[in-house]
Amino acid sequence: MLSTLTHMTIAQIVTLIGYPGICIAVFAESGIPIGFFLPGSSMIFTAGLLASQGFFNIWVLTILITAAAILGDNVGYWFGAYIGPSLFARKDSRFFKQRYLTEAHAFYEKYGKQAIILARFIPVVRTFAPIVAGIAGMRYRTFFVYNIVGGLLWAAGTCLAGYFLGRNIPGISSYVTPIALLIVVITTAPVIWKFYKSHRRALRV
Repeated sequence: MLSTLTHMTIAQIVTLIGYPGICIAVFAESGIPIGFFLPGSSMIFTAGLLASQGFFNIWVLTILITAAAILGDNVGYWFGAYIGPSLFARKDSRFFKQRYLTEAHAFYEKYGKQAIILARFIPVVRTFAPIVAGIAGMRYRTFFVYNIVGGLLWAAGTCLAGYFLGRNIPGISSYVTPIALLIVVITTAPVIWKFYKSHRRALRV
């Protein structure tokens, strides 16, 4: 089974897993720590493109994945809020410092609204952003509103972009895998650049 999946294109995988698989993947990547490796953006774009070819109903697909993205972030937030108090009570250790939580709280007080939306478009970050928001004690009402906005822009926007490109560019379905890989590269670039800059700063110290 694993060997078969390895040789399948992303379009074939998305078609195989259907609505349930796509929703579970989006839900997991939106707030479940173990889902950080999932290719959310490329999967959603591919699903939208396939919808333009008649494999999915675009409106059903858009509603389901947007709901999955919003619910996933909510689960991440409450997970963070649940473990937050115990972390604030924890003493400093080699790998944990109280100032990390204090700085995270200050960050979300100042930039939280924008961070919740922008994090949607950055792999890995979108998985952990709602968890950190919960840990940092961000007001749930504020989180919920911007979680919805971010979910609509990312999930619905990416899906509809794939759909309309598929409807208006002849033969684009033949290039699903290269396009999906390009999306991964573009969305991962900021993370790689930030890691590179942090590594260079660490070398200078």
